[in-house]
Amino acid sequence: MGTGTGEEQAAGAQQRVLPVSDQVWTLPNLLSFVRLVLVPVFVWLLVERELGWAALLLVVAGFSDFADGKIARHYGLVSRLGQVLDPIADRLYIAATVLGLAAVGAIPWWLVAVLVARDAFILSMYPVVRRRRLPIPEVSFIGKAATFNLLGGFPLILLGQLDGWWTVLALATGWALAWWGTVLYWVAGLVYAWQVLDMVRQRRAQEVPV
Repeated sequence: MGTGTGEEQAAGAQQRVLPVSDQVWTLPNLLSFVRLVLVPVFVWLLVERELGWAALLLVVAGFSDFADGKIARHYGLVSRLGQVLDPIADRLYIAATVLGLAAVGAIPWWLVAVLVARDAFILSMYPVVRRRRLPIPEVSFIGKAATFNLLGGFPLILLGQLDGWWTVLALATGWALAWWGTVLYWVAGLVYAWQVLDMVRQRRAQEVPV
């Protein structure tokens, strides 16, 4: 809990927020766009039962997800487009991945329901954000960690479907990452909800006549 005044806390928050530009053609945005383009490629590889290549594609997606955020923050390339494009690319990739893995029998359908329910929970707050004209909360570290774990665990689970010396190790490591990712995915969703509720509270306080 903070101990300073509202003005001091707001000033501190402004100091921690990175500048956001209107740039479109940035390397982080390009990486997010590439992830979007690779979604149908991943689905096609699953349909063709090219599980090894599909797993490799997920590794590439996970690396690009990690890289675009690091590059954006380190080089001051945070953009409004990126703030929207990055989470959309992440969610589409995760949705395509869990549906594809469930379709080939690599993960149970109830796990798909747990992950989809989290995104439905986030989506349920959209009317409040739009009605109040609130800014979209930035992707939290917990959210990025959740995505990293999921996009790290799912390729290993997929690789574990192929017979080889790696099967047991891949499945054990993949499921450990997937469970951590699922928990963090929901924690990030609750953090997002708290951010939205806090912005609503602040907006209502500003609307109260002095």
